[in-house]
Amino acid sequence: MCGIFFSCSTDSPIFPNERLLELLKRRGPDSVKVVQRTCQSVCSTELVTQKSPVQHVHLVFVSTVLSLRGNAIVEQPLVDKNSGSLLCWNGEAWKLDNEPITGNDAQAVFDALLKTTQGSSPGREMQPCEREFRVQAVLKIIGILSGPFSFVFYDALSQQVFYGRDVMGRRSLLYSNNSPHEFMVSSISDRSTSEDWIEVEACGIQIINSSAAFPSTKSSRRKTPVAIEGFPFIQTILWSAVKQNRTAFLPSTSIAALPSKQEARDVGAGTHFPAINREIPPPAFQGLRLDSEAVNSLHEQLRASLILRMQSISLSQANTSQNHLAILFSGGLDCTLVARLVHDLLPLDISIDLVNVAFENPRVIAAANTLAVQNKQNADSTASPYSKCPDRITGFSSYAELLNACPGRLWRFVLVDVPYSETLAHRSQIVSLIHPHDTEMDLSIACALYFAARGIGNVYDPVINCSTVYTTGARILLSGLGADELFGGYSRHAIAFARKGHSGVLDELELDFRRLGKRNLGRDDRVISHWGKEARYPYLDENVVNWALERPLHEKCNFGRKISTNRAPLGSHPVLEPDKHILRLLVWKLGMPGVAREKKRAIQFGSRTAKMVAGRHRGTQTLETVTV
Repeated sequence: MCGIFFSCSTDSPIFPNERLLELLKRRGPDSVKVVQRTCQSVCSTELVTQKSPVQHVHLVFVSTVLSLRGNAIVEQPLVDKNSGSLLCWNGEAWKLDNEPITGNDAQAVFDALLKTTQGSSPGREMQPCEREFRVQAVLKIIGILSGPFSFVFYDALSQQVFYGRDVMGRRSLLYSNNSPHEFMVSSISDRSTSEDWIEVEACGIQIINSSAAFPSTKSSRRKTPVAIEGFPFIQTILWSAVKQNRTAFLPSTSIAALPSKQEARDVGAGTHFPAINREIPPPAFQGLRLDSEAVNSLHEQLRASLILRMQSISLSQANTSQNHLAILFSGGLDCTLVARLVHDLLPLDISIDLVNVAFENPRVIAAANTLAVQNKQNADSTASPYSKCPDRITGFSSYAELLNACPGRLWRFVLVDVPYSETLAHRSQIVSLIHPHDTEMDLSIACALYFAARGIGNVYDPVINCSTVYTTGARILLSGLGADELFGGYSRHAIAFARKGHSGVLDELELDFRRLGKRNLGRDDRVISHWGKEARYPYLDENVVNWALERPLHEKCNFGRKISTNRAPLGSHPVLEPDKHILRLLVWKLGMPGVAREKKRAIQFGSRTAKMVAGRHRGTQTLETVTV
């Protein structure tokens, strides 16, 4: 995980302040580097008269690096000495044009960008057709990348800045436009600098032509694909156009008219991936079985996804604090299946941390005490508030099943217990990290991820039934996020089926996938990365997503079929809960029937970060309306 900052100003260079730089360094603790550029631009008021006085545009690029791939730390921004072009990269490019990338991916992406944009001489005035060619060349490379990323690329020869997020928005990138003469892009916000940080929409690639006319009180009426009002002039090239290597712009591309939330959702991931298969299950369909082709096929897709996401774990140093792996582990279906698959792919001498978080929730404790009084029982003052958390109970159960199904490996079950006082102490920090997200639900989810990523707790030893103080040193955190959106795991999917049948479920799944980056991924990235950790999402691999969207609904979930409570013996055809049915069958097939029966529980309820204070608070309420 890395940190990116970019600024563009017509007054003077803008650098990240001390607080913002510290936040960026927490994301990338291994190196920090600052690069400046000054471009010449023309004043828009003089375009018609052709007087065109030269003005300066100041560009500042800052990168911090969390080094996870390659044999050495590769400092960023990466700079080409010949052309002056540079790249700020945050993410993981697993493949380039379907070919796996080995070594440092930032360097591989930069080399590909330089190669495709070569051919022009520095200092020579560039014609519009040449500039268009270079745009298409950059789009060609970005369009054939697989993996999560955000980036800023400066093509020095054309004086154009490209920036954006991958089509699913798996890495954070924000922008701020404080005044008519300055513009900033950053992985994380410092709210003391500006309250106006907005997430860069994952709908396409943004382009700033720093040598184009900058605005003043008057504007040119000349027809161009770039809006003159506002600074800087930003072109948005949609992902659908990037994929086809076409420079198709949104109708209006000034900073004041960047795509709305609805437009971004309509032209984002939904246009880059195949449309969801809306086939309704035929009457004769009897449901998936353990030996169904779909179950075997998904198994291979997830294995391939995990192989890519674990390739940077050095086998010779796997047990050092810099290299070993951790899984965000509630004990639920999605994360436990990931753990089970990882076991088959890594040598047994590589240890794996299972990070399980539980919170002291005063509202829940008070309610339990009140119930005890009503039932004329004595409240148990010695009971741990953490041991009663649903995710802790499920975590212990799934951990025990992992030990039986996957012997020979050191699985560390890391118990992260968070007192209410500690939650309050870190609350303002978490609120700042999730900005511009600002609801009670955002905070509840972020709290669980924040303390889980910090990884300070106790490691449980099942042999002697006790725990010792432990902090995970893993920089790579695997997460089960994405499974609910792709395979129908939320309670609202069952509600949609009850109301509108299979078409209702399909509508909900389509909506969930389209808004995944907007609702979850940028926020989660900012919180987890604060601890110098990187989250990786096996279910959100491009090939897995394509597979899930192309498969009919009845091969993913099993709504509408009667659920038996009979416990089928291992190896027979089990009857399981209808949500995420294919994942349940797969984990059953892999020897974990208890996990296959686990019901879905949202992270904020399982860890008990939700509704910590009494009152009628809704998850959609903004934080400023909630009293702590």
